[in-house]
This record gives sequence, C-alpha cells and structure tokens, in this order.
Amino acid sequence: MKKLNYLVACVATSLLVGCGGLGTLGTAAGSSAGSSILGGVLGAITNGDALGNILTSVLGGERPSAEQLIGTWKYAQPGVAFTSDNLLAKAGGEVAASQIKEKLSTYYSSIGVKASNTYLTFNQDLTFSGKIAGKSLSGTYVYDPNTAQITLKTLLFSVNAYLKRSATGMAVLFESKKLLTILQTIAKISGNGTLQSIGDISTNYDGVRLGFDMGR
Repeated sequence: MKKLNYLVACVATSLLVGCGGLGTLGTAAGSSAGSSILGGVLGAITNGDALGNILTSVLGGERPSAEQLIGTWKYAQPGVAFTSDNLLAKAGGEVAASQIKEKLSTYYSSIGVKASNTYLTFNQDLTFSGKIAGKSLSGTYVYDPNTAQITLKTLLFSVNAYLKRSATGMAVLFESKKLLTILQTIAKISGNGTLQSIGDISTNYDGVRLGFDMGR
C-alpha cells in the first residue's frame, strides 16, 4: 500500500509539473486538460487491474521479427505510442493516447481510411505494396528487427516508421510530422484539404508516434 501511495504521489507531481507539455491551447485549457488526465491516471492507478495493465504496457513493446512482418496487414484503428520509457510518463501517456486516437480517428475518416482500402503487404524480397485511403503505393523496405525501425521507399516519399506488436497484431507508427506529410500528400492527390488541422497533433504531442494499428 505504501508503494502504491508513493506511485500515486509521483504521478500527481509529474503531471502537475509537466501537464503543459500535453498541449499549447492556452493556460486555462492546459489546466483543464491536465486535471482531466491526472484524474484518469489516479483512477487507473488506484485500481489493481489497471495498475497491472499500466505496468505491462511499460514493460511491453515486443518487436516483430522479420518473418512475422511478411504478409498483408489491414487497418484496424489509429495507432499511438509514447516514446518515453519512464513509468510515470508512460502512465500519463496511456491516458492521453485515447484522446489522441479519437482525434486521429476523425482525421482518418475525413480521407476515408478504413480496413477495406488501407493495408500494407510486405514481401520476402523486400518489396511492399498497399493502399492508404484507397491511394496505391509501392516500393521497397528495409527493416531492422533490433530497433523495430522500417524504412519505406516509394516514388513519392521515403520515410522511417516503427513497428510494435499491438492488440490487433502490429502497429506501424511514424513521427507525427512524418505522418502529417504522408497524409497531406494523400489528401492533395484526392483533392481533400481537410487535413490541415492534423498539424495540431504534430505541434501539441511532440513525444508520440502516430500511425495505424493493423491486423491480418
């Protein structure tokens, strides 16, 4: 119980000091967001099962092997992962992640991202193909299973992504600004200009990787 109380105190202190990093919407908005996140974290930590889930999440992050990567992966839901390995930052991040996923879901819907038209196929000869929101892409890839970094090279762009085992199967995650570039390229091709607001995520959530949770 003493350890649990100590953990609660640490989380509270960490979030009260660092909640400004969750956004740049102004002092009042930042305070409100910080209070909401703090309440969510404290509620989770004082629940035994949730505490176990948080610890599992922090210790998790299994990297897919090169063999496991091969095949077709279909979009399931927005993917979000914080880069920090710090337990307290991770605990706060998991609560914030659900909020980010909701925003991403809205943005993805605006360009028509869904399982039937968003998928990636990785081949053993280091080529890949697929679609994002129905827009075809293909090229080559280089994957390092030790770091879980994958480099995708197409005629339109070359970008680094990070792979992570997820509840749906595998997450393909990008630095937020890289994801913004990819989605803006797709939006431009489709004549959709509604993605400008995704820049808010790139600006406000600098420490997260964003992308797609995918399954077989």
